[in-house]
Amino acid sequence: MRSALYGPDGFYARGEAPARHFRTSAHVSPRYGQAMLSLLREVDTALGHPGRLDLVDIGAGQGELLGQVLDAAAADRELARRITARAVELRPRPGRPDPRIHWQAAPPGAITGLVIASEWLDNIPLDVAELTPDGPRLMLVETATGAQRPGPPPRPADLDWLGAWWPLREPGDRAEIGRTRCRAWAGVLRRITRGVAVAADYGHHRAGRPSQGTLTGYRDGRAVRPIPDGSRDITAHVALDSCADAGGRAGAGATLLTSQRQALRALGIAGRRPPLAQAGSDPLGYARALCQASEEAELIDAGGLGGFGWLVQAVGLDLPAPLAGLAPPG
Repeated sequence: MRSALYGPDGFYARGEAPARHFRTSAHVSPRYGQAMLSLLREVDTALGHPGRLDLVDIGAGQGELLGQVLDAAAADRELARRITARAVELRPRPGRPDPRIHWQAAPPGAITGLVIASEWLDNIPLDVAELTPDGPRLMLVETATGAQRPGPPPRPADLDWLGAWWPLREPGDRAEIGRTRCRAWAGVLRRITRGVAVAADYGHHRAGRPSQGTLTGYRDGRAVRPIPDGSRDITAHVALDSCADAGGRAGAGATLLTSQRQALRALGIAGRRPPLAQAGSDPLGYARALCQASEEAELIDAGGLGGFGWLVQAVGLDLPAPLAGLAPPG
């Protein structure tokens, strides 16, 4: 999976534009960036309006989300002046990068502000284990065809993770070993001096793990077999509860697990249609408001992007007020 995504001939190493293959929240509407600006303002206030306010997007793609946030912040010149925007991305940077954004391959060593990881953890490479009559075995994959067969047992640390977070109960059951995602998320939290980190991804929790896992591929806007040949994105849903535990051990003092639907609604994304009467008095304004409502509805659709899990963790701060007290995902 690592080679297929990030190796010399990997999917992301070739500089593929994500929007060609799948839609993220930032592709759907600039309202996603405006919601993140609302969250950044909350963090800024809690920090006491520092001279440098870090905004770090991990897995930044073409920088669409950072651009949206910076565009929305431009009206507040004092805030915009203090934002240091960093795109963390392994793929080649865009041909004409936004001059407001600093591009780098790893997060900065010390962060004071907000870290966003939208659909990043699902691309952290992992192994798949299957319960066989001889116990759990790692699945080996033929890279040209995708054919699979059981291989050696997982390493002791991976077996420990499976026992704690994804027990295999019946022969044929599969699990995606999320220890690499936990390690990656904990590494982000350790870099935060004071601030908040948000991971938004399709995810699941221990009580409802899918018995056959979620590993899949995406190419040209369609779900395809996860053949690790570099021609497609390969992704798997995230065990967000295990990442939350890892983040807590890495220094987070407050944690929220919720859905994107609940989080974005708390940040002002409502998806409400404008009143029909506006169509007669202000047809252009009505059309714009209707377009925005449609975009917002897609962001919070419980059967689509709104079904993403949100993991929010704070270091040296309380959880942002709009998000505090939200219910966990159902």
